[in-house]
Amino acid sequence: MLGKIKEAVRYIEDKVVTKPKIGIILGSGIGELADEIDAEVTIPYDTIPNFPVSTVKGHQGQLIFGKLNGVPIVAMKGRFHYYEGYNMQEVTMPIRVLKLLGIDYLFVSNASGGVNHNFEVGDIMFITDHINLMPNPLIGANIDDHGPRFVDMSEAYDKRLLSIAKKIARHNGINYRTGVYASVTGPTYETPAEYKYIHTLGADAVGMSTVPEVIVARHMGLPVFAVSVISDLGVEGKIIEISHQEVIQAVARVTPKLIELFKDLVKEV
Repeated sequence: MLGKIKEAVRYIEDKVVTKPKIGIILGSGIGELADEIDAEVTIPYDTIPNFPVSTVKGHQGQLIFGKLNGVPIVAMKGRFHYYEGYNMQEVTMPIRVLKLLGIDYLFVSNASGGVNHNFEVGDIMFITDHINLMPNPLIGANIDDHGPRFVDMSEAYDKRLLSIAKKIARHNGINYRTGVYASVTGPTYETPAEYKYIHTLGADAVGMSTVPEVIVARHMGLPVFAVSVISDLGVEGKIIEISHQEVIQAVARVTPKLIELFKDLVKEV
């Protein structure tokens, strides 16, 4: 895998002029943030050696290099999921590529189901911790050049970045929640019993991504900020049938607020 990662990095470096300082993963329905980037280079995933290709609607599959609010960034317009059939090393390979390209911070976004009884559809939740219910992406031979065999996860989500995001949200009048995100494999949405189980474990939201990316980011020493948009509810009495298209529509309603948050956050950091 290390050889494949380095080959992808070399290919991208030949096309990119400005080294990015921040990597941003654009989750389901949040791709509009890409329109705010002063793009220098856009690289389709399917042209990058050894790179996975996104198969999910709403995940277009591009690396976008440019500036957001004057800051050099790289955005992943589309991510990879375990349920697509990739193994965990393939799902998280892009994080290792971005780190080797020079990023100092990773910002992550996703759509998730709320299991906290106080949450509503359209809430923005800053992730403070997670519960991993998926295979760990660090299982297998460790890449010593990338990080330690045993990774401390006591601060998976960077407290300084979280503090800055809270300040920006308050200043801009953006309402937000904070909470714990649980990751599951998908692709099925949860049953009522599963929602209840996940909430009992201590989670406030549940989704099918993010945690593997965060684990690998922390393995490589990258500070992480992550945000979830509550796109449906797994709360007794509020559970309704949900489709992927409805998830994207729910996220779209709060996308302008996320764009405002991310634009200010990259500048403050």
